[in-house]
Amino acid sequence: MPPYHHGNLRATLLAAAERTLREHSAEQLSLRELARDAGVSNAAPRRHFPDRQALLDALAEAGFARLDAELRAALAATGEEFGPRLHAMAAAYLRFATQDAALLELMFTGKHREGADQLVAAAAAPFGLMNDLIMQGQAQGVLESGDPQGAGIVLFATLQGIATLINGDLVAPGLLDGIEQTAVDQFMRGSRRR
Repeated sequence: MPPYHHGNLRATLLAAAERTLREHSAEQLSLRELARDAGVSNAAPRRHFPDRQALLDALAEAGFARLDAELRAALAATGEEFGPRLHAMAAAYLRFATQDAALLELMFTGKHREGADQLVAAAAAPFGLMNDLIMQGQAQGVLESGDPQGAGIVLFATLQGIATLINGDLVAPGLLDGIEQTAVDQFMRGSRRR
């Protein structure tokens, strides 16, 4: 094996790990295989990831950061009106959840593991955006006032359920946009201030 000489090995390993995750599964991830694919010694990845769990955690943390960035970009591309913002965020979440289903599963599984404080903190950013959006809807009088977390859980469960149906091949991916539109409209109608 060649010696450790690589410009940005950590980023290269994470990108390769994400590809492996997308094509196979988390069980297929191996530091040894990633080192081989990157053309470095078997020991080189350990400079960045002391063990396989550290690699999985870093991959999940990067996933939360990317999800946050994608949700923020979707919100930035809309105006200040709640309805379009909610649709944009829902569509961005569903795109991520259906295009990177294995990564999302790793993200959720990892954050519930004991001692995964960094992942819990990383998850707070994208899910905080959802909470802030629910609070915006309440402040604008579009949604019923009350606990934003409860309404957010209903919204998240709806989106996650849609993603599960798409990822499980129970619903054709081509129907995703229409389902998202209907689900968000129904959520807003059901949560509307009376």
